[in-house]
Amino acid sequence: MIQPVAVIGAGPFGLSTAAHLRGRGIPVRVFGEPMVSWRDHMPAGMLLKSTPAASNIDAPQRGHTLADYCDAAGIRRLVADEDIIPVETFIGYGEWFQQKLVPELERVRVVSVDRGTGGTGRMGQTVRARRTGRAPADAGFELKLDSGELFTVRAVVVATGLSGLAHLPPELATVAADGPTPTGPVSHSSQQHDLSRYCGKDLIVVGAGQSALETAALAAEAGARVRVVARGRGSVAFGAPPWRQPKLRPASPFGRAWSLWALSYYPHPYRHLPAQVRHYLVRRVLGPLGAWWLRDRFEGKVRVSEVGRVLRADTADGHPALTVLTDLGDTERLSADHVIAATGYRVDLAAMDFLGHELRTELAVSRGTPKLGAGYVSSVPGLYFTGLPAAASYGPVMRFVCGTEFASPRLVRHLAAARG
Repeated sequence: MIQPVAVIGAGPFGLSTAAHLRGRGIPVRVFGEPMVSWRDHMPAGMLLKSTPAASNIDAPQRGHTLADYCDAAGIRRLVADEDIIPVETFIGYGEWFQQKLVPELERVRVVSVDRGTGGTGRMGQTVRARRTGRAPADAGFELKLDSGELFTVRAVVVATGLSGLAHLPPELATVAADGPTPTGPVSHSSQQHDLSRYCGKDLIVVGAGQSALETAALAAEAGARVRVVARGRGSVAFGAPPWRQPKLRPASPFGRAWSLWALSYYPHPYRHLPAQVRHYLVRRVLGPLGAWWLRDRFEGKVRVSEVGRVLRADTADGHPALTVLTDLGDTERLSADHVIAATGYRVDLAAMDFLGHELRTELAVSRGTPKLGAGYVSSVPGLYFTGLPAAASYGPVMRFVCGTEFASPRLVRHLAAARG
């Protein structure tokens, strides 16, 4: 019996990869809740910053774009750059895609991934494994589910998205000893689904990206008194609407610019750049910038404090306060009823605790992210990463849904060739 491939994660990258595996006739088991990060970790009322063209989940056959879903669901087609996508529509699209192309999805959690033993379980070790103390390279991987099932697969694709990767800066972590939480002094924006809880309260949102600015606008619309604290003068800015984009530059899913066009359609050479350059570009390209349609909902409704940096956070009478360094070199204390850190995500293999200790030890990493070769394979043969963990190797396009168009077919081709 041919061992299947395991795909861990059922967001856009996991679903796209699984659809391409099924399209090639490769046995696959897919684990996770479909679109869980989008459903549970995005604020109600959120609108996608991405255009419809940048929001398609790649499939091996036609008929599964966002526009196709709109037709099937009987809702207005979202196709133009001016069309704005409600998060609920995108979640519905992902669930429709899953039902159509990945119907065998298993809604269970993978507890652990370890080297296989060459047999069918922990007791099936081969003579070679017993002699060396390590599993043979072709033994595959052993997975354990929270249901208790233990089984072996020939390859693993990690597509867990943002799960476990929320970043809280050290200066804010000092008042969140037990971790960020909406009921404590500090939370992370990924924990804020219902912002109406802050109606009538003073709220500080730290950050200058779309997540920070839209969270602030939604909270203000829900009745909160909101202040955004952003680092650097001029850090709070909004993009130009589509009709003001330069016409003489090539189009990309993210706008018209030669750099965006190259990073979107030709990310092949990216992994050969020096590590320092790769990590810098992932942070800076398509960096903090509010969507064009958010400006009117934000300006005049949200206070902005552009500071040199946040020095520390503390609490007084149960309320959090930030001490910040102003542009003039003075310190200022800003207090609120709650602080939301819209400070993004940081890939760290240590946070992927379902990967066994041996695997994490063997993986070649760069600043906590896996070093990936051709076809998104890691330094451990048979272990692949796609989505955000692949951004340091393949560029900023891997932070966005449209990255599935590049990643999924290439990953699956490599996997198929590697296994013959």
